[in-house]
Parts: sequence; C-alpha cells; structure tokens
Amino acid sequence: MSLGEMTPVGGTWDPCGFSTPVAAPMTSASVVSPRLIRIAAALLLGPDGRTLLVRKRNTRAFMQPGGKIEAHETPLQALARELEEELGLRITAEQASFLGQFSAPAANEPGFTVQAELFQLSIAAQVTPAAEIEEVIWIDPATDGDVELAPLTRDLILPFYRDSLTAIA
Repeated sequence: MSLGEMTPVGGTWDPCGFSTPVAAPMTSASVVSPRLIRIAAALLLGPDGRTLLVRKRNTRAFMQPGGKIEAHETPLQALARELEEELGLRITAEQASFLGQFSAPAANEPGFTVQAELFQLSIAAQVTPAAEIEEVIWIDPATDGDVELAPLTRDLILPFYRDSLTAIA
C-alpha cells in the first residue's frame, strides 16, 4: 500500500498531550468531498461568559477562531496551531472539551461546506489578532453582537451553546 492510499486515523500521545495520527487504509467513508472544508474551531469563553469571534482580513463575517485541519493533524492539533498563529493563544489538550461536529455553508468560499470539529475552551488570557485575522470581538452569546456572522456561527454554534445554557439552568 502506498502513502497515497493512507489516511491518518487514531494515534498516540506526544509530550504536549496532542494525539499524533497513525496511518490506516483508506475507505470510501474516509474520502473527503472536494467541496468540503474540514476545520477545527473553538467556542472560546471568557470569565464573563462572553465568546470570542474573529474576522479574517478582507471579509465581513465574524466566526469562531480556528482553521483548516492539515492531513497530518488531528482536529485538536490543528486547533492548537491555529489559535497560536491567529491569536497568540497557547492551549493544552486538557483545556479543550469536544462538543461535536457541525456543518454549514462556508462564509468565504461560495459553493463549499465547512465541517467543523468544535471544542469549548474557557480562557482568561489576552488575545491579539495575527496572521490573517483582522479583528477580534467578544460578544454575549445570547445575541448576535450586532455584527454579520458566518452561517456556522449564526445558525449552529451560537444556538447550540444557548441551548446548553438553558439546559443547565
């Protein structure tokens, strides 16, 4: 079997606590559609309960921080890399709670769908926009923050989080 027929699944733990993928034979279920963008995203919550959203340079919609999962990465590894590159935020695996997989039309790539592996993290650290991030805002998750939101954030992630708050109350 050649490397071209392999895809990362499973894994072992590295010293930083992030899973390192191992190769397994490809199946039809592991083939990703060319119109699908696989991302890792964060529901970042501050001490006051607000959530952090980002806006990429030359775009209008705010969204969860995160980004594309590279072929050699697990979703959590991709999230850690993206948060450090985009916000200067270093995380550990223990800080992240997996919330699920969510899919919606891509905000900035017409005709594409984003499939997000979503993790919740509570942070108190200051963040600074870097790389392609133009702006960061903290919003009350009970509102839309009076800004344009990406479909994934507007239609799925914020409603999911709001529902979880009402379920706890």
